[in-house]
Amino acid sequence: MDVLNVGCGAGFSGDRLDAPAPVVRTLIARGAPAALIFETLAERTLAFAQIARRSDPARGYEALLEPLLRPILADCLAHGIVIVGNFGAANPPGAARAILRVAGELGLPAPRIAVLEGDDLSARLQRGGPLRAALGADFDETRFVSANVYQGAFEIAQAIQAGAQIVVAGRVADSSLTLGPAIAHFGWTRENWDALAGGTMAGHLLECAAQVTGGYYADPGKKDVPGLDDVGFPIAEIQADGSCVVSKADDTGGIVNARTVKEQLLYEVHDPAAYLTPDVVADIGEATVEEVAPGRVRLAGVRGHPRPLTLKAAAFFEGGWAGDAEISYAGPNAEARARLAMEVIRKRLGGLLDLRFDLIGLCSILGDDAGRMLAGIPAGGATDVRLRAAARHDDPALIDRLHREVTALWTGGPAGGGGVKTSKRQRLAMRNFFVPRELAPASFHFAGRESRP
Repeated sequence: MDVLNVGCGAGFSGDRLDAPAPVVRTLIARGAPAALIFETLAERTLAFAQIARRSDPARGYEALLEPLLRPILADCLAHGIVIVGNFGAANPPGAARAILRVAGELGLPAPRIAVLEGDDLSARLQRGGPLRAALGADFDETRFVSANVYQGAFEIAQAIQAGAQIVVAGRVADSSLTLGPAIAHFGWTRENWDALAGGTMAGHLLECAAQVTGGYYADPGKKDVPGLDDVGFPIAEIQADGSCVVSKADDTGGIVNARTVKEQLLYEVHDPAAYLTPDVVADIGEATVEEVAPGRVRLAGVRGHPRPLTLKAAAFFEGGWAGDAEISYAGPNAEARARLAMEVIRKRLGGLLDLRFDLIGLCSILGDDAGRMLAGIPAGGATDVRLRAAARHDDPALIDRLHREVTALWTGGPAGGGGVKTSKRQRLAMRNFFVPRELAPASFHFAGRESRP
């Protein structure tokens, strides 16, 4: 049976650097045509990459690109495993140059690298016109950072069919990283809706890496996962009809079963009958999930409908500054001292900043910006308490003031405070909008060569 094996080497920016190697070894051992995807680009990750590129034109791609690829690049090139990643972020050409540099340092022939382009709408939005109209009238040019549109899989497929060994993308739909190699391998057309939908959901199962192999699933005593310290990353064996069998890297921890697959299948899917992507509208309403062998789960019966007429885009604007400061109290009466410290900060800064307070260990996770939950928790005499005060403001000097006030609690009271830690970071505001396809054409070029539509 004709099968394409697609393995996942990363599920987010900052994922484990040792995870791709077992996936590559497994792909080699299985012997079938194969691809390896790297999904490293959340929306805010891309926005911060745009900021990094503004400060240094050589930056703006995935910071861990080189340590991710260095251990597996030679094996992938030697065994014909195509690498596809959105690790180009805000600077796909810079990522391509970095990969060429790594290949040279390893003594490898220069790989054939395709660079996708067209997702960055920033310059065109600033010029106005139809794209500006799609975003809306209240465009604040003074705060604008970047805008990128979600591209699809067909340009990835065309690049692979043209001989790309590595495809470097910026903002593409996560599932398109997997769908692109499948289109290239099976020759699916743009109207092969069921197959495209199946390949899309295979990509959806892979895109978060260890989430489908037991990582995010694990809940001790309720959903136990063996070997979580060495959880293996997933592999999808995609077939010509778009169905797939999900497994994981050999000789690794974690599990793949019907429950892990179902959890990931429904992850971030707001309408199971109409999962919108740039390539197809996928319908999993009648899909089947079946354990066909230990550690092997088949997904079939995904249906597809014509792709949307528009593409999703995200625009980012400067959103001021966020900061927080923490201080610890321990021993007898620690909780009361922490609550008193909270009141001190509230009285000194409450007229300047909208403050959020947390008592870590008592109330610090849920959305309690107004403090109603914390106020409703009676003092309980906890003997190990950490107070966190947080705020947002356009003026970074006021965030610095928050830091100084919490630091002053060292000696300004209450008694026994210590371990102060502060942080300040730039905030970004995001607006999603939809762009007619004809306003955001995608293309690719080989590093050092002309663009192709």
